[in-house]
Amino acid sequence: MEKNTTEITNEYINEHPHIKNCLKRGLINYSALARHIAKELDIEKKSSKEAILIAARRKQDNLKKEFGQEKEISKLLSDSEIEIKNKIIVFIIEKNVNFETLENIQSQIKKESGFSYILEGSDNYTIITQEKYVQIIEKSMKNKIIKMNKQMVLINIKSPKEIETIPGVASYLTSLFAENGVNIYEFLSCWTDTIFIIDSKDLNKSINFLKFE
Repeated sequence: MEKNTTEITNEYINEHPHIKNCLKRGLINYSALARHIAKELDIEKKSSKEAILIAARRKQDNLKKEFGQEKEISKLLSDSEIEIKNKIIVFIIEKNVNFETLENIQSQIKKESGFSYILEGSDNYTIITQEKYVQIIEKSMKNKIIKMNKQMVLINIKSPKEIETIPGVASYLTSLFAENGVNIYEFLSCWTDTIFIIDSKDLNKSINFLKFE
């Protein structure tokens, strides 16, 4: 089914966080934006360009509501604490492993006062832990390891319990990473903990945009 101009415009704006952010704050010229989108999508008809402009205005009206929510989100995040752990490693494991083996891995790591997370996907398991436990996992998993990402950093944003009643917190945080060109390798949440796994090279950049006052 062919998309109409409104759907195309909304999709384009959502796929370009910088444009969406400026639109949300009323910092963009609608006519210039309409011309830009029309050029990018190779739309020549004048009527279509006008439709893009109207769709952009409607999109901005909806984004204003999000902007209002951001003030509440910012207040919550200013009351949050950020915990950073370096030397993190992420393993992607085949799904056909014995789950008891995974539990044994976690048990061994806990005995050494370490930490680990095990996430279950549709066709794999993901293990997030400290690099010093690499040998434990490699010995237990043998040829079940699909890939591993080294030199990762864990960023844990520890928020007040009010986080469960404020919509859009996770979306707001992930958009900050996207807008600043930082790839999120893994993302998970556990009530008041919101956890991101990123490449260590992006840590300094991330610290700068995660400063909430």
